[in-house]
Amino acid sequence: MDTRRPGCLSGLMKLFFLDRIYDWSQRRFGYRSGGCMGCGCGTILLVIFLYLFVKIVFGTDWLRIGF
Repeated sequence: MDTRRPGCLSGLMKLFFLDRIYDWSQRRFGYRSGGCMGCGCGTILLVIFLYLFVKIVFGTDWLRIGF
């Protein structure tokens, strides 16, 4: 069984893209959208992106440099 996890560079790249997607989705649908559903959608998006953030952080081998 191969138990290799992605390295530091891959983890940083994933966090960068997660940040960009989160900002875009919050502007479009979430807290910053200005719509009446902004609070509900913003909270749902926050929970989803927190889950993805934790999954990336704990699924990456930060001491290994590589993809």
